Amino acid sequence: MTTFDLAPLWRSTVGFDRMIDLIEDSVRWTGNDNYPPYNIERVGEDHYQVSLALAGFVPDEISITVEQNLLTVEGRKPDKGEHRYLYQGISSRPFRRTFNLADYVQVKGAAFTNGMLKIDLVREVPEAMKPRQIAIQTGNDNQQVEHKHAA
Repeated sequence: MTTFDLAPLWRSTVGFDRMIDLIEDSVRWTGNDNYPPYNIERVGEDHYQVSLALAGFVPDEISITVEQNLLTVEGRKPDKGEHRYLYQGISSRPFRRTFNLADYVQVKGAAFTNGMLKIDLVREVPEAMKPRQIAIQTGNDNQQVEHKHAA
């Protein structure tokens, strides 16, 4: 695998620490990071859904936490006696899956149906951060010319 040295970015950027950390995390690949399987789907202009396949788990064994821009889903099955499996293909091991959320992405809800945990996300940009039109006055007269910015 090719390794990337992102050190030059640290020297030439100020205030982009989080973005560089995200890039470093995305280029790091570990073979143990594939459980539970999941999908990330765009279901609307600013609506997203994260789906995790959690066969064998019940909602009481799963916790969802949002802290700043980090969504964490954890699952742990309690020890319920001794089982004598002839074959165990359904994993019941504990897991912790984290997702980095973009700015202004909010978790709106979660549902657990048929072994699938679906977490709904919405991007809500505050009014102060949305593009707005600024009136431009000319020096000779008080006519106003509207100037539009691309969104």
